Amino acid sequence: MATEDIKNEDSNIEETQVNDAPDNNDDLQNDIETADGPFAVGDEVTGTISTIEDKFVKVQVDNSDYEGIIPISQLTNKRIEHPNDIIALDDQVTAVVIKVENDAKNIIVSIRKLDEQKAYDELKQKQADDETLQGTVVEAVKAGLVLDVGVRGFIPASLLSDEYVEDLEQFTGQVLDVKVEDIDQEKNRVILNRKRIVEGEKSKQRQAELEDLEIGSIIDGEVVRTTSFGAFINIGNVDGLAHISELSYSRVESVEDAVEIGQKVKVKVLDVNPDEERISLSLKQAGESPFDTFIDNHDVGDTLSGTVKRLVDFGAFVEVEAGVEGLVHISEISYDHVNVPQDVLKEEQEIEVKIIGLDKDNEKISLSIKALEEAPAKPKQARKEENTQVYTDDDEDDAPTLGDVFGDRFKNLDL
Repeated sequence: MATEDIKNEDSNIEETQVNDAPDNNDDLQNDIETADGPFAVGDEVTGTISTIEDKFVKVQVDNSDYEGIIPISQLTNKRIEHPNDIIALDDQVTAVVIKVENDAKNIIVSIRKLDEQKAYDELKQKQADDETLQGTVVEAVKAGLVLDVGVRGFIPASLLSDEYVEDLEQFTGQVLDVKVEDIDQEKNRVILNRKRIVEGEKSKQRQAELEDLEIGSIIDGEVVRTTSFGAFINIGNVDGLAHISELSYSRVESVEDAVEIGQKVKVKVLDVNPDEERISLSLKQAGESPFDTFIDNHDVGDTLSGTVKRLVDFGAFVEVEAGVEGLVHISEISYDHVNVPQDVLKEEQEIEVKIIGLDKDNEKISLSIKALEEAPAKPKQARKEENTQVYTDDDEDDAPTLGDVFGDRFKNLDL
């Protein structure tokens, strides 16, 4: 085959570089010489590079008088300016036959096509085994990253990380660990996924941190999200929940009243469940308990000013210091009968109370309103009945006899 003919042949082979449309080499397979010969399209051959030109190289096929022609587009799937960029004289190569010219004893062969087939076979196996592979980022485009994984692979931006990535250019030239998400060899499409690897690594880090957490320890955190029932606190690679009841010793009506997103806080670890990746935290217990301070500074019998905070069927909760509430049981509201606390008290009412009980272990304070009042005087009749003593003697030996009662009155009777 003449040099000009080789150049023309090369121009007839659809060049499909990394960023081109899907490979059209199947068209070449339809252009097969019908004459019998030692080679057929699809055969693998080996040989030695004997000539290097601008647009092609020649290969002396082993154990044959055939000469192989490799157009520059069939050397590699990478962009190259000259065959010398990747190949040299006397190099040993293996290629696949894509066209046969028996009369001229020429075959058109492709290293690229053989490499691609091997790459696809390997990628399909890795996908089946869910194995991780490495690819080099060759280009960043608006929708994601183009990688070299033996063939052209693509990571959509949505599968790049578990977080939004604004600057895709930062990955150009980097070698990334990826997994195969989808393969369509006919369309030369390979979709890759890095997000699953990132999530897997973070999951391992979370498990390690969860196992290292000690219940009762005080650690630093940051509020990252709030809900109606509590606040999520980031403490590294994991988030824990501080329930609304654990945000403050004072009553919290709304989570946003107690904390705000981005706030740095100290929290106490209450519970850890590594299997479910759940952590229970407390802001209020990370600091000194106001109950402890209150109980240390007060005794039973002390009189205090307080504010009614909650009314329940069995009594009233009264705040006596910031974050410290005590219970006035319904029986301690008044000496008069009280059906429900609401009949006597209302929320936010300022009252005077007396401490009648302190339970430091359970952080409970018992209060009384009526203990500050003078007990009402009881009716006279009630006092008389209370003071009346009834004498009874159950000793039968001391009981009087008929003789003791009637004496000598029986003497004069003529019986």
